[in-house]
Amino acid sequence: MYTPTFKNPVVIVADGSFPHHAEPLKELREAGTVICCDGAVHRVVKRGFEPHFIVGDMDSIAPDHAAAFADRLYRSDDQESNDLTKAVNFCLQHGADEATIIGATGKRDDHSLGNISLLAAYAEKLRRVEMLTDYGRFTPLLSSATLKSYAGQQVSIFCLTTGTRIVSEGLKYPLQGVVFDSWWKGTLNQASGDTFSLLFDKGKVILFRQY
Repeated sequence: MYTPTFKNPVVIVADGSFPHHAEPLKELREAGTVICCDGAVHRVVKRGFEPHFIVGDMDSIAPDHAAAFADRLYRSDDQESNDLTKAVNFCLQHGADEATIIGATGKRDDHSLGNISLLAAYAEKLRRVEMLTDYGRFTPLLSSATLKSYAGQQVSIFCLTTGTRIVSEGLKYPLQGVVFDSWWKGTLNQASGDTFSLLFDKGKVILFRQY
C-alpha cells in the first residue's frame, strides 16, 4: 500500500509546458517530493517520473491515471484559487516551507503571467519559492537581497507595487533609487559579476535571471 511521505526538496509541476532545459529537469530528478497539478500528471508519467501527490479539482486528469494513482489524489473544489495555488497550500498544510515550481509557463500567455505574478503571494507564505522555466528562474523578493549571478547574465526586475524605490549594486545599468510605476522599468539589465544586490524597504519584486 502506498504510504505518502513529505520530503524536501519539494517540486511542484504545474499544467503548463513540460520543461526541456537541464535545470528544471535536474530539480525534478532530485526532488524528495513531487506534487502534480492534476492536468500535469500525464506529462510527468510520460517522461518517466512518478507523482507523490496529485492536487486539484481533478477535472483534467485522465481516468486511467486517476485509477492508477487513486491513493495519492487530493481533491480541492475551491474555485477561488487555481491548481498551482492549491498545490502551494498543500505544501503548507504538510509543514513544507520551500518549493520549486516547474511547468507553470507556456501554452497560454495569460496563465503564464498569472502564475508568475502569484510568486509574490507565495513568498509571503513560504521561506523560499522559485519558478524555473526553459529559459531561467523567477525569484520573488519582499525585501533587499543579494543574488548569485555571473558576468553578463541577463536580468530583469519586475516590481508589482507602484512607488517602490530600488537601488541596485552589481548591475550593468544601475538603478539609483528608481521609483517603479510600471513593470517594464527594471527589465533587460545584466549582471556585472558573480553577485548583485537589490536594495529596497518595501514592495513586491519578481526577479528573472537567465540560465
